[in-house]
Formats: sequence, structure tokens, C-alpha cells
Amino acid sequence: MVNNAPIILSLAEQLTSEPPSPKPVPRHRLGSEFCLVARLPSTAFLQREASQTAPKAILQQLRRSPTPPSSPPPHLASEELEDSSTRERRDSISSSASPTSPTTPSSWSISIPKFSSTKTWKEPQPFEIFRAIERKDIMFLMEIRDRAFPLLLRKTGDATPLLHAMRIGQSHRDVAIILLGAFSRWINHLDDNEVQLPKTRIILKALRTNLKLAIDYGLHKSQSDLIASFLQTLVMSEGDKWVRAQVSTVSLALRSGTAGKPVSTASAAVRKFATKELSKADAIASLEDYVANATADLLLLSAWSMALEIIEGEQIPFYYFARDDRVFRVFVDRLDTHRNAIHRNLTRRLKWQLRVLRQVLEGRHTTYSAKIELLTGELDQGEGV
Repeated sequence: MVNNAPIILSLAEQLTSEPPSPKPVPRHRLGSEFCLVARLPSTAFLQREASQTAPKAILQQLRRSPTPPSSPPPHLASEELEDSSTRERRDSISSSASPTSPTTPSSWSISIPKFSSTKTWKEPQPFEIFRAIERKDIMFLMEIRDRAFPLLLRKTGDATPLLHAMRIGQSHRDVAIILLGAFSRWINHLDDNEVQLPKTRIILKALRTNLKLAIDYGLHKSQSDLIASFLQTLVMSEGDKWVRAQVSTVSLALRSGTAGKPVSTASAAVRKFATKELSKADAIASLEDYVANATADLLLLSAWSMALEIIEGEQIPFYYFARDDRVFRVFVDRLDTHRNAIHRNLTRRLKWQLRVLRQVLEGRHTTYSAKIELLTGELDQGEGV
């Protein structure tokens, strides 16, 4: 006898259960293919981004913490002292301050001569100076520069020594450039205690006339710092009247915060001044370095003058204006000297503005134009304090 129970049970389950669902059709498998991963940015790109982003991040941090400790840590104070002691003077006019020029023939010996102390110096006559220019007697001209500089500016008839050299023509263009170098050297080495003397003002006005003649003859195209020399001399010869007026205007803009746009106000004042004095469009176009330097100095002078309305201290001399980094060095010295009074008495906004100016304008690795751009983003367009 056969037991068919398992077969019957299996048939019963098949009859009572639902029909099985169809099996899914597997998707076609794609074959392996090569792919290139996007490469990382280059080191130069990362460094450029870092140099642009880091100053802005520092300024944002200054805004978040507007009240630093009144005295710096000992190690920072020692570093500042060491840095100030080793800081060298940066001449805004360097290429033409030296008696040598890139266009000067190598056969000329134009190094500073060693004059004999036993030789009796006799002031040369105007015709002797003009004859030295015609003969390209550079040694004699340098001797006049060191012993009787005003003679190089004196007008005889309808010409000065510089104008005489330029009138001769292209053959004596190098002599004219050497005379411009002597002018720039005198400006850079002018002592601070001599700036206010009446005789110095007379020399500065004669110097201004000679530099304007050089600009009219087109020498600024080969002497990039000629424009800056002219405007420096113009401000120094006119006294502090214009600077004092612009400091007052920029101070009002600083009081208004970012709404007053102090950086744009200072830059516009400098450009208006330069445009008024320079009629040549190509001369104005080569003015960016001077405009940036002068704009920074106006902001520093204005911020410190506002501080002096509340605390006792010394004003920054106006005749330092746009003469390399003199205003900034004195500004930093004043901040360090009156650190405690600034911390106790100045408003939160003014303390923040002083710190931003010091932070941005410090250092020599960044151009003044880039520094002004940073200041514009913070003092004119930033969130403010």
C-alpha cells in the first residue's frame, strides 16, 4: 500500500495559494570605465586666495572684539620694539634720488666726488653752470648740488639750469634727469626742523617751478616718480593749509562711520588736488601710487586729530604728508605712547578705526593701492561699529 498523503497536501497548497509573482528582470550591468578626478587647486592659487582672504578675516575679527587689552603681552611688546628699531626709512622717490640714472652713459663718472677741504670754494656764476650743462660736466654739477643747491634752481634770463638742459634737446636729456635726481635727493634729505623756515619755502617754490617745467616737457614718461616729487613739493611749499582743510573734511566722514565713506572722501580730495595742478592726462594716469599714499596719510591724520579732541597728545606734523611712510611711523608711535588713554577715553568706533588703520597699513609687502582697497571694503562698505 502506497502513502500518497504528501502528494495530496502539495496539490492542495498549489490549488489554494495565489499564483507566484513573476521574477524581476535584472538590469543590464554597465561595464567599468575610466574617470578623472578633479585636480586640487595649484599652490599659487591657494597662496593668492589666502593673501586676499586673510586681511579681511583679520579685520572682521577686529570688529568682533573692539576692545583689546590696554597693554600688550611682553613678547609682543619686545617684538614691536625690535621692529621699530630696525625699521628703515622708505623713500617714495628712489629711482631718481641717486645721481646715477639707467639712461646715463657708463662712461660718465657721476659718483659723489670727494672734495678737498683745503680747496677754497667759490660760488660759480650762472654762465659757468650753463657751460657745465653744455659740456656734461657732471662732477661740477654734483659739487654745486652738495655745496650750493639753490644755484641749480636759480633763474637767469628766461631759463633755469634744468630748462637750459631740456632746451638743448635729446642729447642732453640725461643731464636733465640727473638734475631731477638732485632735486629729489634734496627733498628726501630735508630735515624736519628746516621745513618751516622762510628760506626753505623759497627753495621749495623754485623747486616746484622746475619740476612743473619737467612735466610740461614730458620727462615724467621716463621718470615715474617725477609726478610724486612735484606734488610733494607743492604741498610742502604751500604750507599746511590744504592738508588742514582736508583733514577736517575726512574727520567728519570718519565720525559718520561707513555711511560717511571716509576712504572715498580722502581719495577724491587727493585726486581733485592733483587734477587741478596737473593738466596732462597721461601725467594724471601715472599718479596712482601717490594718490594711495596720500589717501592713507589723510586717513591717519584725520583719525589722530579726532583722538586729540578727547585725549592730550601731540599732533602729527602736516609737513610729513605724502613723504614715504613718515605719517604712519609717527601714528604708530603716538598710539603706543597713549595706549592707556586711548583705551579708557575714546569711543568704541574710533578705537576700532584706529586699529583697522594700523593693521591694514602696517607692513611693506603689500602695495598702498591694495591697502586702500582693503580699507575701502572695511571703513566704507563693511558692517562698521
